[in-house]
Amino acid sequence: MNDVLSAMMVSQGLLPSGSLLDSLIHISKEVDSMEKFPFVHIRNVSSMIRRIKLLSSLFEEIKESGTPLPPSSVLCLTELFSVIRRVKVLIQDCKDGSSLWSLIQLEFISNQFYVLVKEMGRALDILPLSLLNVTSDIREQVELLHKQAKKAELFIDPRELHRREQLKLAMANNSLQKKKNKGFVEFGKVEEILSSNGLRTPSDYDGEISKLKAEAQNQAGTGGLIIVSNINNLISLVSYSKTMIFRDGESSRNEEDCKPLSSFLYNKVHDSSSSSQFMTPNVPDEFRCPITLDLMRDPVIVSSGHTYDRTSIGQWINSGHHTCPKSGQRLIHTALIPNYALKSLVQQWCYDNNVPVNDPSTEGNNHNKKNSKEEAIDHISANKAAADAVKMTAEFLVGKLATGSADIQRQAAYELRLLAKTGMVNRSVIAEVGAIPFLVTLLGSQDSRIQEHAVTTLFNLSIFDNNKILIMAAGAVDSIVEVLESGKTMEARENAAAAIYSLCMVDELKVHIGGRPRAIPALVGLLKEGTSIGKKDAASALFNLAVYNPNKVSAVKAGAVSVLVELLMDDKAGITDDALAVLASLLGCSEGLEEIRNSRALVPLLIDLLRFGSVKGKENSITLLLGLCKEEGEVVARRLLANPRSIPSLQSLASDGSLRARRKADALLRLLNRCCSQPHHSV
Repeated sequence: MNDVLSAMMVSQGLLPSGSLLDSLIHISKEVDSMEKFPFVHIRNVSSMIRRIKLLSSLFEEIKESGTPLPPSSVLCLTELFSVIRRVKVLIQDCKDGSSLWSLIQLEFISNQFYVLVKEMGRALDILPLSLLNVTSDIREQVELLHKQAKKAELFIDPRELHRREQLKLAMANNSLQKKKNKGFVEFGKVEEILSSNGLRTPSDYDGEISKLKAEAQNQAGTGGLIIVSNINNLISLVSYSKTMIFRDGESSRNEEDCKPLSSFLYNKVHDSSSSSQFMTPNVPDEFRCPITLDLMRDPVIVSSGHTYDRTSIGQWINSGHHTCPKSGQRLIHTALIPNYALKSLVQQWCYDNNVPVNDPSTEGNNHNKKNSKEEAIDHISANKAAADAVKMTAEFLVGKLATGSADIQRQAAYELRLLAKTGMVNRSVIAEVGAIPFLVTLLGSQDSRIQEHAVTTLFNLSIFDNNKILIMAAGAVDSIVEVLESGKTMEARENAAAAIYSLCMVDELKVHIGGRPRAIPALVGLLKEGTSIGKKDAASALFNLAVYNPNKVSAVKAGAVSVLVELLMDDKAGITDDALAVLASLLGCSEGLEEIRNSRALVPLLIDLLRFGSVKGKENSITLLLGLCKEEGEVVARRLLANPRSIPSLQSLASDGSLRARRKADALLRLLNRCCSQPHHSV
C-alpha cells in the first residue's frame, strides 16, 4: 500500500520531480550554500542551516548506499522536504526583505523558525533509522538532532531585541519631531542603529526604502492601518536619515549618491530663479502640476474641472490666457476652488517623505517678492470668494429644482451633477444649501434624464463623508434602491449601484442598506444585466455590504453565487477580480460555503486562475480553494488532485506568488499532502 501511495504522490506532484532523495539533496545544498546571511535573525538562520547540513549528510549516505527506501520512510522524507523548502523560503525572505522590518517583527519571524524546528522534530519522530543503511556516526548525529529539535525552545537574540528597542525609540522620536515640524537631535545614534542593520552607503538606504515600500504594498490589503503606518514611519525615518547623514557629500562617497534631493527646472511659465528649487525625484504623478510638473503644494480646481498649483495657474491666467492649459477649454470664470482633499493627501505625503510642506523656494525671499506673489494670486478669486460663488450658484440651482418646469429641473440637475463632480468644497456647499431632499424627490421623476442626473448627483455628493449621513437622513436609500432595481436608463441603475457602494463605506449604513429587502437582490440583478462598468459597481457594492455577516446570507439567497461563477466564465464581463473577491467573502457564511461547494464548474476555473489570473485574482482563488478544502477536505481535494494542472499551479504560486498567496498555497499543498497520506484515500 505504501509503495502505491508513494507512486501516487509523486505522480500528483506532491513530491518533487525526479527521485525523492535527489530532490532532498538538491534543496539541502541550496540552503547550505546560501551566502551573505541577513543582518537580523543570524543565530536562527545559522542554526537552521547547520541542522539541514546534517540532514544533507544523511540523504547523501542513503543515496550512496544504493538500497531502496523502506516504504515507511517515504512520508517522513516527504515532510522533511516540505520543511526544508519552507526554511529556504523563510531565509530567502529574510535576506531579500527589509532588514528593519524584520527587526520590528523579531518575535514573529523567530517564532516561524521555532515552528519549523518543531515540525522537523515531528518528521524525525517517524523516521525508521533502524531500517536505513547508514553508518553509526550518521545515525548518532541524526538521533542527536532529533533530541535537540524536540527540546528546542523559542530563541530571540537579546542583542537584536536591544537593537529593536533602539529602532522603536528612533521611530517614536521621528514621529514626534515630525509633528512638531522639527528635525532630529541625535543623528549619530540613528546612524549607528541603521548601520548595525546593514545601512552604510546611500545605495543601502535606497535599497532599504524600496524594500519597505514593497512591504507596505504587500501589507496594505492584509496588515491593517497600524502596520502600514509603522512601515511608512520607517520609510520616513530612513529617508530623512539619508538626507541628513549624507548631506555633506564627504569625499569618500559618491557626490551624486549623497545628494538627498535633485533640482528641477520649471518650464517657461516660471522665471530662471525658480531653477534652484529642490524636490524629491519620486513625486507621484497625481501630485504634480500639469503646467510645471512640480509638486502641487496648493492645488486648486479651475472651471474646466482640472487641478493645478495655485501659483502656476495664477501666472497662466495673469499672462492673458483664458483657456484650461490641459484641455484647451475656455474658462467660463477665473475662480480657483481649493482642492482640499488633494491638498491633504499632498501634505500627508510630504510628512511621510520629509519634504517641506511649504515651497522651499519661497523661504527667505524678501518682502517685495512676497508682495508681488500675493498680488498675482489676489488678482483671481481668493478662497472665500470662490466658496461664496459656488454657494450662490448652488442656491440658484436648488431653487430651480424646487419650482422649475421639467425642462428647467433637468438642466438644473445636470449642472448640479457637474458641480458636485469637482472638489469636496463643492460637495459640502451643495449639501449645505439643501439640495439633497430635492434630489431625493427627483429620483421618482418620470423623466429619464432628470432621474439619471439626480441619482448621479447624489452619488457625487456621497463621496464627501459628511454627506453620507445627510443622504440617509433624507430617506434616500429606498429611492436609490428603486432606481437600482427599475431605473429608466441603465446609466441611472449603474450610478445607483455606485451610490450604494459609496454609502456603504460607513459601517452603520452597511446594516441599514442590507436590511432593505430589495437592495441586495437588485445588485445581483445588475450583475446579470449591467454593462461591464455596472457589473463592477454592483460587485463592489456587494463586497462592501458583505463585510456585515447577515448581508452575506442575503446575497447567497439572492443567487449571487451562481451569477458570480457565470461571470468568471464570461471573458467579456471584465470583472474577474471583483467576482472572486465577493465569492471569497461569501465563503465566510455556511450558506455561501454550501452554494460554492455545489458549483461543479468553480474548482476548474479557480485552478486556471491560479495560472493566468492577476495578483489579486490568484490570492482570492487560493483563498477559495483553501477554504473549500478545509471545510470539505476529501471531496474538494479529490477534485483538485484529479486535475493535472492543480498541483503544478500551486507549486508555482508557492514559489513565485505574492507573500499572501505563497502562504496559502503552501498551506493547501500540505493539506493535500496529508490527504494523500491517508491509507483510505482512493484518488
